[in-house]
Parts: sequence; structure tokens; C-alpha cells
Amino acid sequence: MSSRHEEDSAEQNGSEQPLGQQYDEEEDAIDELFNNENEDVEDEEGENLFGDDMERDYRPQPELDVYSESGLDDASDLDELSVSARQAAEREMAQRDQLLDEDALFYEEGDEEQRRRRRRRGVREEGAEEVEMEEEVPIDILENLRGRSTKDHVSDEAVAREIERRFKNFLRAFKDPETRKAKYLQAMSQMASENKESLEVDFRDLADENGEPNICYFLPEAPVQVLKILDKAATDVVLTIYPYYGRVCSEIKVRISHLPVEEDIRMLRQIHLNMLIKTSGVVTVATGILPQLSVVKYDCVACGYILGPFVQREDEEVKPSICPSCQGRGPFELNVENTVYHNYQRITIQESPNKVAPGRLPRSKDCILLGDLCDSCKPGDEIEVTGVYSNNFDGALNYKQGFPVFNTLIHANHITNKDKIACSQLTDEDVKAIRELSKDPHIAERIFASIAPSIYGHDINTGDINVLLCGDPGTAKSQFLRFAAHTAPRAVLTTGQGASAVGLTAYVQRHPVTREWTLEAGAMVLADKGVCLIDEFDKMSDQDRTSIHEAMEQQSISISKAGIVTSLHARCTVIAAANPIGGRYNPTRTFAENVDLTEPILSRFDVLCVIRDTVDPVEDERLAKFVVGNHIKLHPGRQDENDEENEEENDVDARTGVTLVPQDLLRKYILFARENCHPTLHEKHSDKLATVFAQMRKQSMATGSVAITVRHVESMIRLAEAHAKLHLRT
Repeated sequence: MSSRHEEDSAEQNGSEQPLGQQYDEEEDAIDELFNNENEDVEDEEGENLFGDDMERDYRPQPELDVYSESGLDDASDLDELSVSARQAAEREMAQRDQLLDEDALFYEEGDEEQRRRRRRRGVREEGAEEVEMEEEVPIDILENLRGRSTKDHVSDEAVAREIERRFKNFLRAFKDPETRKAKYLQAMSQMASENKESLEVDFRDLADENGEPNICYFLPEAPVQVLKILDKAATDVVLTIYPYYGRVCSEIKVRISHLPVEEDIRMLRQIHLNMLIKTSGVVTVATGILPQLSVVKYDCVACGYILGPFVQREDEEVKPSICPSCQGRGPFELNVENTVYHNYQRITIQESPNKVAPGRLPRSKDCILLGDLCDSCKPGDEIEVTGVYSNNFDGALNYKQGFPVFNTLIHANHITNKDKIACSQLTDEDVKAIRELSKDPHIAERIFASIAPSIYGHDINTGDINVLLCGDPGTAKSQFLRFAAHTAPRAVLTTGQGASAVGLTAYVQRHPVTREWTLEAGAMVLADKGVCLIDEFDKMSDQDRTSIHEAMEQQSISISKAGIVTSLHARCTVIAAANPIGGRYNPTRTFAENVDLTEPILSRFDVLCVIRDTVDPVEDERLAKFVVGNHIKLHPGRQDENDEENEEENDVDARTGVTLVPQDLLRKYILFARENCHPTLHEKHSDKLATVFAQMRKQSMATGSVAITVRHVESMIRLAEAHAKLHLRT
């Protein structure tokens, strides 16, 4: 058909040669020059399938010559097609062959030249469309490192293209195991509806057998290189679905969540440099959000030529050295209008108080937040940070040490607030065990006995209330506080002599790098949504005790210093221990007369506990036996010999006979009750509270003890809620 069209066009145009024929002749000349003709002939000849033993392929095999009758329609009689029906079917098949480009199969031998031209033209069109088929990609291109390091392997252009291609397929095809829907296509839709610039990818999905496990191997080893490839792939997929999303953000950032291995801050070493890590801590310092140069353009002062764009790196500034227009070496001015900025924030995280070993100082680490990660946390939040652990040059540190050393920091890629995921970490088995435990009618007695079981003869309630322990020396008040510090999900332990007003609340200081005033959190802010334990409370000065008035009553701390006016959350329970005046508690005096504390601070405690060391020969003998028995049980040699026997003895309280709750289950029980139980106060209970408050206020006025105020009504409500949460009631 094509040769016939060329003859017709030649007759119409006279002696003029058609453009298509000229184009084909030029192709033939190029093929003869580069010997492409022989390659086509070799490709078309193919493999010789006819050999000397060709007959063996046609020998009968009765066991294999059995055909299934399914799909055959031999039983029914079919009428012969009419001429019009046959012509319609042939037209339909011709159209289908034309769409599938199968009409070339019916060319005669004389059209062999035309077939080669069509093939070359199709290959040229595929190259113009940038189809990635120019070279054959080995199947094991990702797996075969060929002796190279991981970073060099990932930096290879072919490997980078393969990672990008596989990640695109992962984003399009991965399905949620529960809903069986495209998980990340839905995540992109949610991201676009909120105009965000980050796509969160679960590391567990990448490592799944239906994901891309090979990418999981390269990601922790070469995170900087791989994340750039993933960002580009995610941007291409999003722009394919939403072509105009580039107006919202120029690049989509891939955030990696649920990295399986978590490293403590104090365990970060040289081996972790330039690797993807996950660590956790409490935010102590957060700077303001500053604009950082991302893509920069410069103006040549001499000729006015605009240089750039220059993509800035995080470790150093990229500047032009020479002007390509006037060949001058400057000076160059920043082109403010054409320069692109992004948000920059620097935070400092400190080890969680419950992870610091006794006698050791908590370690801290600086983190860099960019883009939409800025302002995602505030001082006092406990967070999980996933990012690249890197180093940078610090001149002040080198001057101080006297030899070259580097400062280390974390370039954050993903941040999660641990307060939001604390309850989600409980497994189904944990929730089932907690609910079964709550059905025990003696659950309150079991929990009371499980709190500090190594202390004889004492019970204490803990909850979202403030408690003051006042008692004689040697009554294990400090031991109670330390047990609460180990049992509470989040606790900060301090002492009255070692804590100041700013150390308990918050303070401001100049940042050593930016030289701006920054806010640092104190003990009560770090214990937000937890427990703040203060030992030797009576040793604090009046000024220091006054500073925590607002925190105990309003659950917040207001700061107005150095131009910083803000309010920080301090939603924590305060459990304090104090010694009475004179060393011994005098029962003939009131509680206020026995402690060296002012009336305002006493009224902010919901529960005042008096712990007396009374003389009782029978109880003293039991106490001595209990202490000696604990020393025998906890001896390393005996514990190794009779471990199982000791565990059985520890399951039952020696004094009350109540079965104890394991400490791990007790910690999970408290966490579950605080996060999931929200009791409601009914109208019928308000009359009871009013009656009890009136009676307590009357007794207080008659005896002259601690004054009962309206704060104590709120204390009774909090105590009632804590008792309901103890039984998982709502």
C-alpha cells in the first residue's frame, strides 16, 4: 500500500521526488555507512530451528496428546455466515490488525525494504518519546553491587533509574493488606486535599514481600542519595495524577516512618555517620523558624547578568566564582526576587528521663527541621526522630578541644509525637490482659499491693492528682518516689536541694550558634502528661516553691523573659516528699504546723499523706523479717539458684496475701487507663460531693487544721475520676 501511494504521488507531482522517498533514501545511506543493513538481516534470520534430529519433535506421545473438552463448542450446529456478515467481520479484524500493527505480517517478500524502514522509524519515535528501552537493564542490577560501595552503587545512573522505576510501581500498585486498596494513591489524594508537600511511606511496606525489599537495603546505608531518588519518583507520580500540583509545591518529600531499629542518643557513634537512624527524646530547645536559601540566583554588579540558579547544600554555601558574561570575578549580589527559600528550624532533644541510668547525665543532640517539619513539636514534647546522622565543621569546638573534631547533628526526615503513639503500641494481647485484669473485684487492692511491694506496710494511690508525703525519717518516702519514677510511663525525678525555680519550670538562654534567645524546658515541662517527683520538698526556698504555684493549679507555665512571651504545658502529677519540722511528726499539732510550707502551696496538693514511724513490737518484728527476707531473695547467688521459686513468692504479698500484678503489666494498665478511660460525673453524684465538702469544711473550722477551699472540691472530683479509671469505668 505504501509503495502504491508513493507512485501515485510521484505521478501527480511530475518530476518532483516525494519527501518520504527522499527521507527513506537518506536512511538507506546512513544504514550503508554504519552497516546497519547487515544487523537487520541478522535479526530477521533468527535462530535455525531445523536440525538433523528434527523428526524427534514430531514423534507421537499418547500420554500428552490428551485435550480437554472444556471451551469447545463441537456439539452445537453453526450456520454459515452470510456474505455481508463475513465482510463485516473482515473489516473488524482489519481495524484490529491496524491498531495492533499486525498488518506488517501480511507483506510480501517484495516489501522487505519497507518493513525495515518502518521498524527504524518506530525505534526513532520511541527514542523521541523517551521510552527507557535504549539499553537492556540486567535483572539483578540492584542486587549486584559489583564490588562497589553502597553509595557508589546507588550513584550509578542506571541503578538510580531502576530504583526510581521500582518505587513508582510501588506507589501505584501497593495495596493495604486490610482494605485491599491502593494505599499510597489514597495517601496522595489526602495529601493533595490538604495542600501538603510530604508523603509518608511506611518502611514496613517497603520491606514487605509485595513491596520493594531491595530499596530497604540501600535506604539506611545511603539515605541522602536514595531519598533524592524517592523524592523525584514521588513528585513524578503526583504530577501525573495532579498535573497542576506543582503550583502548590515544587517537590514532594518522602518521609520514612516505622524504621525498625531505634538507637539511644548516647549510643550514637562514628559507625552511624551518614546513615538513616531513628532515636527518641524530649524537646528541650526550639529556635524560631528562619528562611534558608534553597535555590539562589546572583546579579553581577559589573554587567547586570543574572547567574544561577545555584542549589544550596546544607553543609556549605555555593557561590559563583566568575561571571560568564563579562568574565569578571565579582562582586555578586543576591537576587532576592528570584531566590527560593524554605523554612529552617533547629531543635535540641534530650534523653527521656526514664532512659537515663542512675548517676549519668542525660545526653542531647541537635536536629535540623526543614520544610513542613518546622514547628511540628515544641519544648516538652517527647518525639521520635528519623533522619540522617551527619557531621559538620565547628570552629569553636576545634578551638576548645585543640585538635580537629566535628559536631554531629540529625537532619530530620520524619517526626512522630510519642504521646500520640504510646497507646497504639499496646498489642491485642496486652489489651485483652488489661480488660481481664479490670474484671477482678479486688483490682484496687492488687494494684495498691503491687506498688512498691518491697516496702512493708504502706499503700499509695497515684493518678492525675498532686500528693504530698510528710513523715518521719526512714519511712521509705524516697523509695516510693523512685518506684513511681520506674512505673509511670513518663516521669522526672528531682530533689529540692538540687532544683531551682527555673530548673523546675523553664528558662531562656542564648543559643550558641544563632545567638538568639531560646526557651529551655524545666523538669515540670519535661514531665508533661506524666509525673514530676520532688524529693526533699521542704528544703526548697520559698521563692522556688512559689514558682510552681501556677504549674500545679493551671497545668501550665507562663514565660515572659528576653522578649519571649509564651505559655508551656505542664500537665503533670506532682508527688512531693517532705520531712516534718524537728525531724519527727507531732500528732498533737496540725499538719500545717508540722511542715515548713505556706498555706497556698498546701492548698494545691489534693492529698496530704502522713507517714508515721510508730513503735509496735509485733509490727517491728514483722518489718525486720520482711527487710531481711528481701535481702535474702535479692542476693545474686540465691537469685540464680532459686529464680523460679522467688518469682512464685513475689507473686503474692506477704502481709495481705493479695496476688501482685507484674510490673510490666501494671505500667501498661496505667497507660491504658489514662488514655482510654474518661469517666463522666452524673448529677446524682454532685449532691454527695457537696455534702462531703460541707462536712469537711465544718470540721476544718472546728479543729483548726488545713483550711478547706474550693480547690478541694476539684480534688475530690479528680480522686473520683482516678478511682473510676482504676477499674476502667466510664
